[in-house]
Amino acid sequence: QVRLVESGGGLVQPGGSLTLSCAASGIIFHDYYIEWYRQAPGKQREWLSTISDDGRTNYEDFVKGRFTISRDNGKNTAYLQMNNLKIEDTAIYQCSAKKLNAGEYWGQGTQVTVSS
Repeated sequence: QVRLVESGGGLVQPGGSLTLSCAASGIIFHDYYIEWYRQAPGKQREWLSTISDDGRTNYEDFVKGRFTISRDNGKNTAYLQMNNLKIEDTAIYQCSAKKLNAGEYWGQGTQVTVSS
């Protein structure tokens, strides 16, 4: 059974930082791309960042320079380091694992709330 479990969300003040984790089980983790998404209330889910199986990264423009994606294949875990958080970053953050011809898996999400 494949499981992706996000953690690390919480309440943070504007300008603060959080690091989200995405722990995977049931897949050969190093074969999968990992992506982070978020969905704010009343808005569509939006893509944030991708890290490939070999560590190449891509970011949506509005998180470039603030968010950093990484992975530790030995721990079957991916991370999203988020700095200089803004109120508009408030959302549920989800990770997904994708591999061509092998399906796509999603975690349940973790809430990030940026508020003073």
